Amino acid sequence: MSDIGHHAPESTRDTMTDGANRLTPRATDASLTTEPVENLRVMADALSRLGFDVITMLARSGLRRHDLDDPDARVPCAALQQLLGAAYAERARPNLAAHMASVVPIGAFPLLDYLIVTADTVGGALEQLERYFSLVTAPCTLKVVVEEESTRLLVNAADNPFIAQFQTSIAVHHLREETNGALRVSHVSLVDPPDDLRDLERLLGCAVHAPAAWNGVEFPRAATRLPLRRRDPVLRRVLEGHAASVAPRQSRSPESIVEAVRSVVVTRLARGLPDVDAVARHLAIAPRTLQRRLAAKGVSYQQVVDDVRRDAAERLLADPSLAVSQIGYLLGFSEPSAFHRAFKRWHDLTPQEYRQTTQRSVAR
Repeated sequence: MSDIGHHAPESTRDTMTDGANRLTPRATDASLTTEPVENLRVMADALSRLGFDVITMLARSGLRRHDLDDPDARVPCAALQQLLGAAYAERARPNLAAHMASVVPIGAFPLLDYLIVTADTVGGALEQLERYFSLVTAPCTLKVVVEEESTRLLVNAADNPFIAQFQTSIAVHHLREETNGALRVSHVSLVDPPDDLRDLERLLGCAVHAPAAWNGVEFPRAATRLPLRRRDPVLRRVLEGHAASVAPRQSRSPESIVEAVRSVVVTRLARGLPDVDAVARHLAIAPRTLQRRLAAKGVSYQQVVDDVRRDAAERLLADPSLAVSQIGYLLGFSEPSAFHRAFKRWHDLTPQEYRQTTQRSVAR
């Protein structure tokens, strides 16, 4: 077992630092020399909870703690690597990634976390995690594999032991918390051996197989049926709640085909932009009939979708906890640049400019 004051041997510290050095993806062009501040904020807060002098470590990168609070801010890609390198230099704690994951609270990644914990079961939470993981800028991908007797969460960490340990650990801790401690994990699998196997097994409350052929977590099939303790308080506000933005229109013409299409589109945007065929199936009419009825109202299907996106964007930009890039994802835009172009067409302002203007108006 290890404690916070334990110093790893030089070779171990070198291995841990190598993991930190690979944490931030290498930029491939000038537009990728910065990244959203979210990951840096979460890691900095975790290190602070573990007793590290984060203020000083950030200052070495020319950053202040309050610089991390703007959801739309960007920082140099090297900042996260520098922060973790400074942490290892200050105190070489074995299994640092897992210890950091153990103190990251649910809600640190607001949108992703609440999409997960508002699912009905552990299995549903894993599906949400796989579906929406691209909302965060982690240098890894996740895949859920369902087998006859077990379910695996695979972490493709691209030869990054720090991220592999962090992602597997945070999944175990958060899902166990959301099942009130009832979750049983078959084992955690890591390609790279941890710094201290006994410490990691104690921290995760399960066996750790390392070195192994894959990174991730294996759950017994019964565990995926466990119910989660929460139901939708934040997700409903963020995703389903923005349907309230169309409520005034519904009062004018509750039976309108336009309003029926709006209602279907607004509840499906976060799962990807629905095409006209999907909406027609939901309304139990033929696609051509739907298009003809919309045309009779003087609008096209694309115009209705555009209108829904504009209304929802305006409402979601009023929520300061959401980054502009996350809002674009929720509205079905494949790239942030596509959301920026659409919003500029709607308001002749960028989303950030609109948010700042609105906040100043509210303050006055």
